[in-house]
Amino acid sequence: MASASTATDNGVPKPSSSPLPVDASPALQVSKRLEQFKTTIFTQISILALKHKAVNLGQGFPNFDGPDFVKDAAIHAIQGGKNQYARGFGIPELNYAIAQSFKKESGITVNSETEVTVTSGCTEAIAATILGLINPGDEVILFEPFYDSYLATLAMADATVKTVTLRPPDFAVPEMELRTAFSNKTRAILVNTPHNPTGKVFSRKELELIASLCKKHDALAFMDEVYNKLVFTGEHVSMASLDGMYERTVTMNSLGKTFSLTGWKIGWAVAPPHLTWGLRQAHSYLTFSTSAPFQWGAVAALSAPDSFYQELIGGYRTKKDILVEGLKSVGFKVFEPEGTYFVMVDHRAFGYEDDVAFCKHLIEDVGVAAIPPSTFYIDPKNGKDLVRFAFCKDEETLRTAVERLKANLKRPALSS
Repeated sequence: MASASTATDNGVPKPSSSPLPVDASPALQVSKRLEQFKTTIFTQISILALKHKAVNLGQGFPNFDGPDFVKDAAIHAIQGGKNQYARGFGIPELNYAIAQSFKKESGITVNSETEVTVTSGCTEAIAATILGLINPGDEVILFEPFYDSYLATLAMADATVKTVTLRPPDFAVPEMELRTAFSNKTRAILVNTPHNPTGKVFSRKELELIASLCKKHDALAFMDEVYNKLVFTGEHVSMASLDGMYERTVTMNSLGKTFSLTGWKIGWAVAPPHLTWGLRQAHSYLTFSTSAPFQWGAVAALSAPDSFYQELIGGYRTKKDILVEGLKSVGFKVFEPEGTYFVMVDHRAFGYEDDVAFCKHLIEDVGVAAIPPSTFYIDPKNGKDLVRFAFCKDEETLRTAVERLKANLKRPALSS
């Protein structure tokens, strides 16, 4: 059955408590909508990694830079005086480039002026979509494990959350649980494909199931597709391209993952005008507009030839293989990713009670940082046997991490 675990007064399930210590000074104040949330796990792990000089395979940021032709375009824009507020929903050139890219990926022609909105990263696109289109009490379905901002933003909207759990080894969509989660109160489903943290790429059959339920229950589909260019197995299918779905779909993406420029925070949302209106209203009062010179850099990025993406996948495939084979060699059960730059493993062979204890051991004693994914579940027990590693690092860093794992990570001795 779909989970609707421990709910707060506003209907948003209460996530697990912070897995790592944080400052809990009584002087701190926060709204009731956000009081159940702690410091993001990514910040906690990165701080611990620095403290213990661990190789950071936790937070999903590359330790290498994006392409020069993109950076040069932003520098040229800065030097050319493009440093004031950009048009609220994006400079025309970038809106057009996004529309062209979307057409190439989905086959759908959109109006760049009325159906494309530039945001400050995909995280803001998600927030603008939820705050602009979800009313208090609306039910929204999430697949867990989920990107942690989803739950917090839904809390800001006073939404009611239902979850459907993806489980190893293949993290397939459980059809009956999903059907049960939908009801006449369902306003939207939020789907991330390729999926962080599992590395799953939703199949066409799974997306068609979701689409059929959205149409049956008159629900919207919010699609987080930031890893759409990072697919190793199968194909990325755009939900908006499925029959009857464009009119009820918001497709969100960003520059950061594909072009290794996560600090630029350039994202976008593509949606029909009747949905774009709501998300633009929220966007206008969240950030109003996004960094002007970086938008010009994004124009250059989206002009990249197909060869750029072929090289991107080739490079990431090599990185994936280094880490996956290394993790297997030290005794992890590895769930090899179909996409993204993350890999999930089962850590139970090493004898630790849960993912938090194991990740603490990894950082302090092994010298490698990873993310305990139980924080991405409503019920942390569903993720306690798993650990997420990121391979968006240069090959030398990945090899160093593997060497540390081989040297310092030990299985418990078997009793005679």
